[in-house]
Order: sequence, then C-alpha cells, then structure tokens
Amino acid sequence: MTIAVFLGSLMGAMLLGVPIAFALILSGIALMFQMGIFDTQIVAQNLVNGADSFVLLAVPFFMLAGEFMGAGGLSRRIINLCMVLVGHIRGGLGYVAIVAAILMASLSGSAVADTAALAALLMPLMRSAGYDVNRSAGLIAAGGILAPVIPPSIGFIVFGVVGGVSITKLFMAGIVPGALMGLSLVIAWWIVARKDQVAVAERKSLREVGRALLDGAWALVLPVIIIGGLKFGVFTPTEAAAVAAMYSLFVGMFVYRELGVSQVYGCILAASKMTAVVMFLVAAALVSAWLITVADLPGQVAGLLQPFTGSPILLMLAIMALVVAVGTAMDFIPTVLILTPVLMPVVRQAGIDPVYFGVLFIMNNAIGLITPPVGTVLNVVCGVARITMDDVMKGIWPFLLAQLIVLLALTLFPSLVLVPMKWFL
Repeated sequence: MTIAVFLGSLMGAMLLGVPIAFALILSGIALMFQMGIFDTQIVAQNLVNGADSFVLLAVPFFMLAGEFMGAGGLSRRIINLCMVLVGHIRGGLGYVAIVAAILMASLSGSAVADTAALAALLMPLMRSAGYDVNRSAGLIAAGGILAPVIPPSIGFIVFGVVGGVSITKLFMAGIVPGALMGLSLVIAWWIVARKDQVAVAERKSLREVGRALLDGAWALVLPVIIIGGLKFGVFTPTEAAAVAAMYSLFVGMFVYRELGVSQVYGCILAASKMTAVVMFLVAAALVSAWLITVADLPGQVAGLLQPFTGSPILLMLAIMALVVAVGTAMDFIPTVLILTPVLMPVVRQAGIDPVYFGVLFIMNNAIGLITPPVGTVLNVVCGVARITMDDVMKGIWPFLLAQLIVLLALTLFPSLVLVPMKWFL
C-alpha cells in the first residue's frame, strides 16, 4: 500500500504537469498522511537539511568551470586538437566527436553542456562534409552522455551525497567504465560509417600537430590536476571543483584571453541558474527520502526483489532493467534522487559493493538521457542540429545498443569496475 501511495502521488503530480521538485515534496506529504504523521516542520527541516551539505558545493563549482571553459576557448581548442590528430581518417569527424567527448567529459561533468558544445562546433562540419546528418547527431548525443560517467561527474556527487558513498571512490571507479563506453562508440562508428563516401581532411604535418598540442595543453592539464589531486589526497571533490573553476577562469582570461571581464558575470549567472534547479531538486528529494526510510519502502522493495537476492548478478540485472525503464520517462537527476534511497538498502543487504552499484546506476541513468520520450540530451542535439526527434532516433540506435552492451558486460563482470578502481586508489 505504501509503495502505491508513493508512486501514485508522484506520477500523478508529474502527469498533471507539476514540476518534479514539487512532485517529490507532494509525494512525501502523501506518505505522511498515509502514516498519520503529517507535520509541516518535517517538510521544512528536511528541505533545509537536504541542501546543507559541504560536498554539494562541488555542483556549482563544476558547472561554473564548464561555463568558463566554453566561453574561455578551452572546449574549442580540445575539439581542434582532436581534428588535427584524427580528422584525416575515413570517418574522421566521427572519431573527432568521440575523442572530444571523452576529453570534455573529463573537464566539466555535464552531459547537456558537453553535448551542446560538441553539436554546435561539429554538426556544421559533418553536414558540409557529407556525413549522414541523423547518424552524426546520434553519435554526438551518445558521446555527450560520457560526462556523467567520466570524472569529474555531477551525477556521482549527487549519488554520493544521497547514498552515503565515497565520491572520491566513485570518481576513480568511473574512469575505466567511461573509457569502455567511449571505445564502444569507436567500434560502433567504425562499423556503420566505414563505407560512407565522405570528404576526408588532409593529414596535418607534425608541426601543426605540435602547435595544436601546445595550444590545447592548458586545457588538457585540468583533468590531470583533478584526478591527480584526488588520488594523492591533495584536495577533496569539493575543493577539486573550486580548483577547476578558478583554473578555467585563469586560463580563459589570462592565457587564451577569450574570456572578458564582461562575460564572467554571464557565466556566473548561467551556472547559478542551473545550480538552483539541481539544488532545489536535491533538497526536495531529501523530504521524500526521509519519509521513504520511515515508511520502510526499501524493505518492501526488497520483498519484491526477493526472488533475485540469492544472486548479486541476477539482482543487478533486475535493478538495471528497472532503471532503464524508468530512464525512458524521467530525467537524470530526478531518477537518481528518487531511486537511490529506495535501492541502496537493498544493494547493501545483498552484499553488492556500493561504489560498483553507483557506477552502473549512474551509467544507466546517463543512457536514459538518450532514450525517448524525455531524452534531455536528444532534445539538445535536435535543437542545435535543427532536426526532429524522429530523425535523431534513426541515427542513434547503433550507439545506444553499443553502450547497453557495455552496461550488460559490467553487470555480468563486476571486476571490470572494481579491479581498476583499486589500481587508481
């Protein structure tokens, strides 16, 4: 009955067009009425406590870093470097998109921001070179979702806070799975684009390669600073976010000199607006999360999953199938906030490593960004490339299938995540 009340109130509010943050609060209030403990102070207290977290300061700083990188020329130089390195290969612009997506993911952690930058810079080039527009848009969308998996990841930060899992360990554990997702895109692109007759760029000279490397060196140093600092304990994830923001500001203003003083305010304003949305969602989710715990929803869900609890792999397959289904109808952050407090007790009870689960859970939710009808990243690509959702869906399925295969492989073989994590730590 409790599960029906929670899901009914949540989905009912969303179907009526209520914003997700308010729908989460309403679902919590519905649980309070069902249990007979309605108290407005519970709502207010959990709203305040939900946003009162030092770790969550990393969210605005990483978003600000992404804004500074776009306005300061760091993102453009990364794409130019990839063009110089692999642009001369047949289908080279596709490989440029993949390599650039991997590098940009290691800088910002925002799928929407990375996808918008990639699409704006590469779609005109791919269209003029004769690439299939639908397939090109699908590839860029699939590359954009590497950002929530490759550290630094805003998704890992939110999951770590809500689920009580080490964010540093999540960052380290996400490196290899993110690389495997990128490799799967390379293989899928090679298969579907090898027979295309498209214009191929000239191979650049060693001098041009060296010039591009030198020009992009400042941008490439940032992920080394972040990962190295976390690995050797120089700073926490929150401090790493602040370092990323200040480094991007410094490079954009004083090294590349493309970020003017007048643009800084605009970057701060854009990052603040995105942060406000995420933080209010987190605060609202903590209201429902507290009541989910009080109502023992995890225990009831564990009862439903009882047939699978004897085998961690079967349980993970069942959970991943559930998350794939939910991801088609809900956006990334709300799905993480709603399902994490429900699933984490079940996962811990089954003896599954919380870090391993977190990596696959975030990867699964990232894939949800390119599944219709919600598909936030799909909508970004459609808007930038000026094509319809139906068109981009025609081109994305090989890359969506490739990433689902990686997700399945990591579910069946947990050591692919856990062993490299121990190396990095």
